[in-house]
Amino acid sequence: MRSDSHIECPTAPLHGGRLNGAVARYGIAREHWLDLSTGINPNGWPVPALPAEVFNRLPEEDDGLQQAAADYYGNPELLLIPGSQAAIQALPALRWAESGVARTGVLHPAYAEHAFRWQQAGHRVERLEAEQIEARLDSLDVLVLINPCNPSAISFTPEQLRDWHARLAYRGGWLVVDEAFIDATPELSLIQADMPEGLIVLRSLGKFFGLAGIRVGAVCAEADIREALARQLGPWAISHPARYIARQALADVEWHHRTRAQLRQQQARLHALLHEYLNEPVVSTALFAYVVTEQAVQIEQSCARAGILIRCFEQPAALRFGLPGDEAQWQRLQQTLNEIRE
Repeated sequence: MRSDSHIECPTAPLHGGRLNGAVARYGIAREHWLDLSTGINPNGWPVPALPAEVFNRLPEEDDGLQQAAADYYGNPELLLIPGSQAAIQALPALRWAESGVARTGVLHPAYAEHAFRWQQAGHRVERLEAEQIEARLDSLDVLVLINPCNPSAISFTPEQLRDWHARLAYRGGWLVVDEAFIDATPELSLIQADMPEGLIVLRSLGKFFGLAGIRVGAVCAEADIREALARQLGPWAISHPARYIARQALADVEWHHRTRAQLRQQQARLHALLHEYLNEPVVSTALFAYVVTEQAVQIEQSCARAGILIRCFEQPAALRFGLPGDEAQWQRLQQTLNEIRE
């Protein structure tokens, strides 16, 4: 039974994409905003018209989605879930049921839901900067990372992660890697056909595919973990419309290749633009760029007054910029940054 002495109730994290709040705060109509506050591909996979049966029939597991996901991720036994958030929320309870309180290291800065959910479940959470992990690893039971990291954009090599996993697994520990932003650089993924004990990899169709609204993700892990998660989720965890869209998106190999090339070009453009106008070091992934600056709050507010929503962080003071979706949006961002600089 969980001891109350181990339970803390931190405030739930805030996230990007809160456009309605910006509309109310700044008095700018929703249609006039440029939302760059998330790392979602603004030119996502083109969703076709949906047949009526995906709305009036329950989904069936033998609809081809499992095979499409297995082909895309390179793992035949993965578990499909309603967004990677479902696993982020469920894994801490599974670890507790297995071994009680876990000394859990969580990368910082990083997507705040990870630390929040492990702490909420009663585990002892230590927020670690990337350069602290090596020294602290052997005192941990669980290490939770995002690769590439949201929001800091740093990435870890597969060799480094495999070493950390081996050291954790030797003591019965877990390495949890959230790969929500890895699709543009699949060579960094830790997914393999036969997942070893203690390695849990989360994937999402929300970022690269630009399909955040359908809430589809995957867990690649040993059978016991997948089966426990599946029992928690129950039947029909992913809606029929979402399964229909996800199956086609995962199977569209031509779109995958074309989009990776386009995102590399857009990443370079955003990186150069921010470095030129903000005059600060920029770190970027294919879907967003991260700038540490003492002027973060002032820049965020200046952008908002121009109808551009970006994400501001406090510790450290930093900004995250998503990708504009077309040339007019690129020009609008550049003009606003130029006005801020002047």
